[in-house]
Amino acid sequence: MSQKKKLLPIALGLFSLASVSSAAAEALSLQGKTIGIAVVGTQHFWDREAYKGATEQVEKLGGTVIGVDGGRDNQVHANNHDTLLSRKVDAVISILGDSAVEPKFKTLRDAGIPVFTVDHVSTYSVNNTTSDNYTLGSTIGRYMADELGGKGNVAVFNAFSSALRICGIRYDQWKYVLKDYPDIHIIQPELAEQFANSPEDARKKTLELLSQYPKGKLDAIHVACWDQPAIGIVQALEETGRDKDVKVTAIDAGPETLEIMAEPGSPFVANVAQQPRLIGQTSADNVARYFAKEKLPLQTFIPVVPVKGAQEAEAVYKQLGYGELQ
Repeated sequence: MSQKKKLLPIALGLFSLASVSSAAAEALSLQGKTIGIAVVGTQHFWDREAYKGATEQVEKLGGTVIGVDGGRDNQVHANNHDTLLSRKVDAVISILGDSAVEPKFKTLRDAGIPVFTVDHVSTYSVNNTTSDNYTLGSTIGRYMADELGGKGNVAVFNAFSSALRICGIRYDQWKYVLKDYPDIHIIQPELAEQFANSPEDARKKTLELLSQYPKGKLDAIHVACWDQPAIGIVQALEETGRDKDVKVTAIDAGPETLEIMAEPGSPFVANVAQQPRLIGQTSADNVARYFAKEKLPLQTFIPVVPVKGAQEAEAVYKQLGYGELQ
């Protein structure tokens, strides 16, 4: 049985959650409600998809959206919540962000405005809708170890694990899995990518890394929290002719990186896809459930989809709604 054929029953089972959520949402309503949606930025596909999902679902449920974009500046994102407070919205959906948002959440809650978060755990949030970050990290750890045959030297880009909780969970779980593989060694010091123009930044840092670790001394490069740097990593491997001896793994499986994975012989061998649009939609549904007096869990987890190899990358690309790869 091919990899693609093995994947489809699993993936379709996961994606059935979307249809279930859609059917359940038909009974929900945000008619007459104004919902503020604050997103940390829209430069990255994940952020855009989550924001679109939340916005479209609020409007589908009859609500009015006031949207604010932080431009990927965490303090601007935090301050945007003051704008939503002044607009006297009925509820706020806040997408990502760091600790700077916490006092803003408290102020909103004290004013009687419920806060719903996306990928941000907070004591002030009614509900946080997110991927299962523990599964994200542990799954990519197992996939990477399998690709290496349980041994080798691995470099890791890990800029954000101390600043963002979700990144810390993903990194910690990846590293925890590797404890079962004593012959896999993490190269020190770890690398730190920049968020702005991350593919080019990672390309330059990878070229420097490759000059320090010739063929036979480096077996894999992993990006611990997301996958935009992997674009530049692959470019550097191809430029130096190292794309046959160094494997690449990461987390997010956005359309750009799935395209790279789907190329024959790609060094980008494993990823784990999130469903950001469904996460945003589900958060909006949870706002409607709150106003319908339903009891909500503190966290709602949306399934992730592991991706290994070119065939699975092509299948998941289609299933996530990114179209058909040529």
